[in-house]
Amino acid sequence: MADREVALLANYLIVGAMLFALGAIGFLSRRNLILMFLCAEMMLQGVSLSLVAFGRFHNDWGGQVLVLLVITVAACEAAIALALIMVLFQRRGTLDVIAWQELREADQPPYVEDQPFEEPEPAAPEWPQLPLAGLRPEIPSEQTDYRPHV
Repeated sequence: MADREVALLANYLIVGAMLFALGAIGFLSRRNLILMFLCAEMMLQGVSLSLVAFGRFHNDWGGQVLVLLVITVAACEAAIALALIMVLFQRRGTLDVIAWQELREADQPPYVEDQPFEEPEPAAPEWPQLPLAGLRPEIPSEQTDYRPHV
């Protein structure tokens, strides 16, 4: 019985570690703020899974209580982060982290990448054109017969 519990704990810890590692890799490799935020949430879920697994293994409610606190903090973080992302997007028009160099600390050197950051120019939308009022649209001659074919 104890071997099954240890194996179950190990399985939960492996999945929690995989979630945390995927979140950390995604957070460090992405530059889009929304994806970075989602990767941070994935890391929190990996830690939460590990806390619940340890709580179940030790027959203690401490892990579950800590997970409730982590979920509460994550919800508050989500509200603040999304509001911040919206404000920054309205100012710059992009979610790329490199676009906000002036937000770094004063003693930090600016980030220089191999390829310079260039914002793509948005393409002009092509709207459908309607015929003027009172004019008949041109209809090809094969479509003028509106009688049903028998």
